[in-house]
Amino acid sequence: MRQHPFRTLVCAAMGCAVIFLLSAPAIGQTPGSVTKTAAAAKVSENKAWTAPHLPDGTPDLQGVWSNATNIPLEKPRQAAPARPGAYTNRQANGDLVLHYDNAQFGLDRSRNVVAEDTREYLVTTPDGHIPALVPEAQKRIAERAAFTRDHQWDGPETRPLGEQCIMWPNEGPPMLSEGYNSNLQIAQGPGYVAIMQEMIHDVRIIPTDGRPHIASDIRQWFGNSTGHWEGNTLVVDTTNFTDKVAFQRASENLHVIERITRVADDKIQYEFTVEDPHTWAEPWGAKIFWEKESTPIYEYACHEGNYGMRNNLSARRAMERKAEEAAKKEAK
Repeated sequence: MRQHPFRTLVCAAMGCAVIFLLSAPAIGQTPGSVTKTAAAAKVSENKAWTAPHLPDGTPDLQGVWSNATNIPLEKPRQAAPARPGAYTNRQANGDLVLHYDNAQFGLDRSRNVVAEDTREYLVTTPDGHIPALVPEAQKRIAERAAFTRDHQWDGPETRPLGEQCIMWPNEGPPMLSEGYNSNLQIAQGPGYVAIMQEMIHDVRIIPTDGRPHIASDIRQWFGNSTGHWEGNTLVVDTTNFTDKVAFQRASENLHVIERITRVADDKIQYEFTVEDPHTWAEPWGAKIFWEKESTPIYEYACHEGNYGMRNNLSARRAMERKAEEAAKKEAK
């Protein structure tokens, strides 16, 4: 079972300087979590408010937050029928596929804490769409699709990264809602900010001491992040991705800028800009609001009870044996 204890990882990186929070969110696991009403959101946003700061003078982003949203990433290009209670899950290849009925497992959206937002889409481009893919990206994506079609059942290594319990696309950067369990916890210490995602329990440890990026020939699953403060905003610059990055079919040249600003006691504004000339014709970005959570994050034990991998591959081997036996009979 894959375990990433938050306290152990952050203490190792920060010299145990981080103050750990005692509460965290659990979308889809806590019946008390409900969508914030428009009236409550309006009161929260209209009252006089001053951004809190830690003893070292840095803005206080600590807490547990939900980045769940009911708003699509980009403006829909055509109307599509929706099935009540179902949600669409963005896989590692960037495609949206219909998954299971959340209501059946107690993960329906009525249990999500969702920040009030009346926009029609999250993307901030003028036309509301993600820019077009460049020819190089189209070729790369077609080659990946062909490989997946021919080799997806070869073994564990050719299954999606999420199924391998390596990483989920929502972890980013940039960090987007996964649909359920869209929760994250922020802890801070002198010179560092740590962000733990509930879905798979990975922790991003972001130094804010002015250090440069690591050498360009070192590539990492989540890239290499460095941060600095601009007033009350944490600005995070991430490069050095691998060629297996999960975000929107990008290449290893992906460059992400994130801006995280606490705008109320119960709300954070999260903005990102992505640039990759090997993937998109121009840079683009989006803005999302995170809502404060009051319930604990539960362990996401990815491998525990992960029968899908075993069942899928064993079923494929059984089909191959059956085909071989049929071919032998045919040859006689």
